[in-house]
Amino acid sequence: MIKKLAASIREYKTAAILTPIFVILELVLDVLIPYLMSKLIDNGIYANDMDYILKFGSLLVALALLTILFGALAGKFSAVASAGFAKNLRKDMYYCIQDYSFSNIDKFTTSSIVTRLTTDVANVQNAFMMLTRVAFRSPGMLMFALFMAFRIDANLALIYLACVPVLGIGFYLIIRFAHPLFEKVFKTYDKLNGVVQENLHGIRVVKSFNREDYEIKKFDKISDEIYKYFSTAEKIIAFNAPLMQFCMYACMILISWLGAKAIVASGNDSLAGLSTGELTSLFTYASQVLISLMMLSMVFVMILISRPSAERIYEILNEKSDIVNKENPVYEVKDGSVSFRNVKFAYSKTADKLCLDNINLEIKSGEMVGIIGGTGSSKSTLVQLIPRLYDVQEGCVLVGGVDVREYDLKTLRSKVAMVLQKNVLFSGTIKENLRWGKEDATDEEMINACRLAQADEFISKMPDQYDTFVEHGGANLSGGQKQRLCIARALLKDPKILILDDSTSAVDTATDASIRKAFREKLPHITKIIIAQRIASVKDADKIIVLDDGKIAACGTHDELLQTSDIYREVYESQTRAGVVHE
Repeated sequence: MIKKLAASIREYKTAAILTPIFVILELVLDVLIPYLMSKLIDNGIYANDMDYILKFGSLLVALALLTILFGALAGKFSAVASAGFAKNLRKDMYYCIQDYSFSNIDKFTTSSIVTRLTTDVANVQNAFMMLTRVAFRSPGMLMFALFMAFRIDANLALIYLACVPVLGIGFYLIIRFAHPLFEKVFKTYDKLNGVVQENLHGIRVVKSFNREDYEIKKFDKISDEIYKYFSTAEKIIAFNAPLMQFCMYACMILISWLGAKAIVASGNDSLAGLSTGELTSLFTYASQVLISLMMLSMVFVMILISRPSAERIYEILNEKSDIVNKENPVYEVKDGSVSFRNVKFAYSKTADKLCLDNINLEIKSGEMVGIIGGTGSSKSTLVQLIPRLYDVQEGCVLVGGVDVREYDLKTLRSKVAMVLQKNVLFSGTIKENLRWGKEDATDEEMINACRLAQADEFISKMPDQYDTFVEHGGANLSGGQKQRLCIARALLKDPKILILDDSTSAVDTATDASIRKAFREKLPHITKIIIAQRIASVKDADKIIVLDDGKIAACGTHDELLQTSDIYREVYESQTRAGVVHE
């Protein structure tokens, strides 16, 4: 895991290496200064030697300034390295997500991915900063300070070592009880993001049904859950500070007591025992040793918090797309013919029931095919197998006579245009949205596509026409306008197969008929697959497929199905009575 995450450091490797170098230089001077101070006290102040005081005093000032410089450089390089690491980590995760198949995204959920890209990366960034600075500084200071303390008085220095088992047991118990709680915290963050996302997407529904109080209560509940886990974990971690302070003050008291006895016994003769300057240095080293342990405990806390985050980030980076190119893929789609042969499919390999069961279907290139069926009959699932958004469990799907698994993914999807049930438009002008279908599309090509999709009529009435700004999600457009723009965008791809997944449901029947007429007359070379709830939308198709519970219940023309399919006839009669079906 560490190796995988560390690969995101890349161009910031130099800054990451320079940080511990300057940290080590800083701590060497930090440890050296107390030793020189002891010499200044014993040989300068007590001896009343002004030359010695000026000499060592100037040296100490110079060393202090160097310490500040090294510390500032360490801080600068640490900030650059950690911020760059976080930037690359987000970019690497985002690129990985772009390669995911639908099944990979279904596995993580949108809210979880958002949490991993934000909160989890921030936690890992903070931990990385602590590791590059404190994780090198604290052990180094601990070793250097202990070395200098043992050099002055080995017996008194043993006091420091007595704290190690106490701290070790304390840290182990904190890890043991706090880590599972932090894992629960970040999983709950996923739920929180999901609640917020759902509320924002459905804000119009929430307000229209006056359900603001319900949504607030739902948010409060999940927030309280996070608070409960976090506060419990923080209470456990809070034992870290008093434990460190207990050890620190215990060491100070013992050094003061035993050190004072040693000085009194020696009569302040530095050659016979412990001198005042050396005792002062031991106090400083005691502080350095215990502060280094305190800093190590902070690193330990940060690692404790960031470890679940790092594991969650690793899951994203290590996830491999279920759908990848085979070796030597096919780079040409000959025509728009589609064939389903004994296809079985389920969204989960462990699912008890198949979404599609034993599907056999032949669609000729250029045909207009309608698909109709009740809610949950797997109409959308069927067409998503054509551009290989999912892979079948059994059987095969052929496009242009070739198994879709043999194609290069970009080649296949560039020749299959889908207009999904949910119409997605992005912030920007109409032109910018249309050019998602073809980046270098000319104005003439865009106008032609919009005419086929019956969108040019309403666009030309807008003040800015094709330069009209589309708000996020197409909020300033009607449902039918959004659907027609999405159809025009799909047509700009110049596909061999065009799939409309209930994408004319928001337009009136006359416009729907005009769209289908334009397709039949102007696009005879394109295979057109239309999923619809209205019989009128598929009535004039070359063939109509009736799906029921993931199986093909009937297949034929409108007139044939009226004679042979009870399901189709019932739908037709119900819509005829309701005035939905028109010639």
